[in-house]
Amino acid sequence: MRCFNTNQYSSITLHESRTDIYKRAWNFVGVVRCWRKGYRGMGMPKNPPPVRKPTSRQRQRTSANRPTSRQRQRTSAKRLKLRTTKRVPQCQRIRINPAGVNSTDLHPHPSHPRAGKSPSASRHYSSILPLTPNRSTPHLTTSASRSVSSVLKTLDPSDVSISRRPASEAEAEAACAPPKATILVSEKLGEVGLDVLRKFAHVDCSYSLSHEDLCAKISTCDALIVRSGTKVTREVFEAAKGRLKVVGRAGVGIDNVDLQAATEFGCLVVNAPTANTIAAAEHGIALMSAMARNVAQADASIKSEYWQISGYGMKHMGYYQPGPTTSKWQRNKYVGVSLVGKTLAVMGFGKVGSEVARRAKGLGMHVIAHDPYAPADRAHAIGVDLVSFDKAIGTADFISLHMPLTPTTSKIFNDDTFAKMKKGVRIINVARGGVIDEDALVRALDSGVVAQAALDVFTEEPPPKDSKLIQHENVTVTPHLGASTKEAQEGVAVEIAEAVVGALNGELAATAVNAPMVPAEVLSELAPYVTLAEKLGKLAIQLVAGGSGIKSVKVVYKSARGPDDLDTRLLRAMITKGIIEPISDTFINLVNADFTAKQKGLRISEERVTVDTTPDSPIDSIEVHIANVESKFAGASSESGEIVLEGKVKYGIPHLTRVGSFGVDASLEGNVILCRQIDQPGMIGNVGSILGEKNVNVNFMSVGRTGMRQHAIMAIGVDEEPDKDTLKKIGEVPAVEEFVFLSL
Repeated sequence: MRCFNTNQYSSITLHESRTDIYKRAWNFVGVVRCWRKGYRGMGMPKNPPPVRKPTSRQRQRTSANRPTSRQRQRTSAKRLKLRTTKRVPQCQRIRINPAGVNSTDLHPHPSHPRAGKSPSASRHYSSILPLTPNRSTPHLTTSASRSVSSVLKTLDPSDVSISRRPASEAEAEAACAPPKATILVSEKLGEVGLDVLRKFAHVDCSYSLSHEDLCAKISTCDALIVRSGTKVTREVFEAAKGRLKVVGRAGVGIDNVDLQAATEFGCLVVNAPTANTIAAAEHGIALMSAMARNVAQADASIKSEYWQISGYGMKHMGYYQPGPTTSKWQRNKYVGVSLVGKTLAVMGFGKVGSEVARRAKGLGMHVIAHDPYAPADRAHAIGVDLVSFDKAIGTADFISLHMPLTPTTSKIFNDDTFAKMKKGVRIINVARGGVIDEDALVRALDSGVVAQAALDVFTEEPPPKDSKLIQHENVTVTPHLGASTKEAQEGVAVEIAEAVVGALNGELAATAVNAPMVPAEVLSELAPYVTLAEKLGKLAIQLVAGGSGIKSVKVVYKSARGPDDLDTRLLRAMITKGIIEPISDTFINLVNADFTAKQKGLRISEERVTVDTTPDSPIDSIEVHIANVESKFAGASSESGEIVLEGKVKYGIPHLTRVGSFGVDASLEGNVILCRQIDQPGMIGNVGSILGEKNVNVNFMSVGRTGMRQHAIMAIGVDEEPDKDTLKKIGEVPAVEEFVFLSL
């Protein structure tokens, strides 16, 4: 490979005069000629041939034929337009690289004899010169272009890299565009949603991946879309090596995604909670109607008779034996019940529950509902009465479950719950399988307390083959078909696709279900107050009696810092999280807290009170006020009737410092028992002895009172959850007026 210096000939600008262009072209030709003759390192000739000046007569002729200023403007405009829009279409170009680094291969014109062949590695030239004369390019005259072209034809192809300019501006933009993201779709997704994804990114549809295959592939993907069948564990996020930015769950539940690991690795998790609402509600109504009229049992009976009597099954197995074509009609066995005039209890008055209530009202049913969070005015607008849990299950003829699966609702329908129900009640579940104790349901069916059950979801899916619940003759089952309609599948696909694309574009998704990454310095300062805010919210919601619903929450921050120095968005989000999450399947974070609160009709107001304390601590205390609700624990209500809780951070640990009008000092590190009592000797010993007899460890005990021998509140911290008998014994202590157990 021969080398020569072309640094000073690397470009030709539009601002150079014609004489300068001639000189540069001539010098370039001279350098190439020197290189061809073997004069290495000679560079540019020292004395290039001078340019001959025009004579006076030539100047006169030039002046006479010189265009006017108007003509020059038009010509310049035409040239500029041609350069910016057409840019020498189909023009080859040569690039010179003085440094001699490796470059792309030769790409000659298709008509070139070497077209289609693979030349050796070439230099990548930094100067771009047209190989064919172009009148729209004023860089060189025709003669100069011809001279340069004749020289370039003699160059060794191994020293030249020739490429083609884009045929259109669209191709040029596509060539300069940044690389697209890669989205892995591991389970079946609607084609409409895939079209949305393909407009933004490369889509890899790899279905039925094993866990090992998913871990091997995920490091090349920016986003992952799953349904309920793919487990996105911590190992998946570790295998992604920081590239995975978004995980999209095509549906509502995210039990198969490790949210904690996703947050630690900075990965946003989004879901599609609204698209399948109508489909789930319709399926609930369909199951209720089919169960009431024994549709599934009658259908199976008739088909089994035809199968056995006519030999239909044996025919398909090759052992056909003719038989009669009629069967027994068991009309008396499958007499059903009517829906008109019956009472339907909707347990969970969210999106799906409210839609089921609307349709049940159209069937002539009386609808009641239980939801500790739903506002009463929204229920009354549909014609639904909000009642307590015990009243709902005790008066209903049909019970439709639409509550989320949380630690509070897990197996909430158990033997004790079934014992409170009206004999002959019928249960429909299209929500979550874990809210029902399936063994207890079988016992209730056998005893006749529950006449029938229609189930679309189960604790284990698919259920075991030997499941007594599935085989029970009074149970109608479907394989989790709540969202299985064409319309719902398309809606879920579009919703999750738009959420994933928006998240990859850096937009804040309202359906995000995990907490965003917080700067380390902010998190380290607010960490104990974040925990305090969430626990105050959890305590407050457990003190609210069902039936009325929460409409507004006021949060009071007492701090020595000014409003501009105190960002309370994260604290407000955590209070919202503590209030909503225990009674809902919605996951709250800084992104979706305000959106979720507004969607559920909850108004959260904030108030800042300046106190004379050290500004080193961002917050002195946090108060949570809930108005216009009934309290399970009367001692938590202030003189104005609001439920009031106050907390502080002491030695880095959240503490409960006020309940209603009573001052307490309770560490919020475990479960808490609150007792309102008459202040008298021996109370601490009596309650402590009851807990000690049941091996319940007490980690602290604090008493706050209004005056000597007057009302007092005793806060007891326990490591274990006492059983019902233990709590009952505490309530039977003569001086104890009321008590409540609060789980944290």
